[in-house]
Amino acid sequence: MTLEELEAIVAARASASPDDSWTAKLLAKGPEKCAEKFGEEAVEAIIEAVKGDRDKLASEGADVLFHFLVMLKARDLPLSAVMEELARRQGQSGIAEKASRKG
Repeated sequence: MTLEELEAIVAARASASPDDSWTAKLLAKGPEKCAEKFGEEAVEAIIEAVKGDRDKLASEGADVLFHFLVMLKARDLPLSAVMEELARRQGQSGIAEKASRKG
C-alpha cells in the first residue's frame, strides 16, 4: 500500500458517519484532537523503537502514518503538499535545510 492509497482510504472514511467510522469520529472532534492522537501514536512508536521490538514498532509506525494522514485531512492539507516540500528539500543537505529554518 502507498501513502496515497492510504490517504484515499482516510478520505473515504472521513465521509462516513461518525457512528460507523473511527476516522470520521476522530475528524468530528476537530483538528486539535487529531493532532493529539497523532502525538500519542508517535510517542508509542518512539517507545517501541527504544525497546527494540521490531514487530511492535512496525505496528506503531502504521498507526503513526495513518494518524498523520488523518491530521492532514483535518486541516485539508493534501499529502501532495508534504511530498512537494520533501521534493523541494531534495538536493539540499539536512544541515543546510535546518539552518535555513532558524530565524
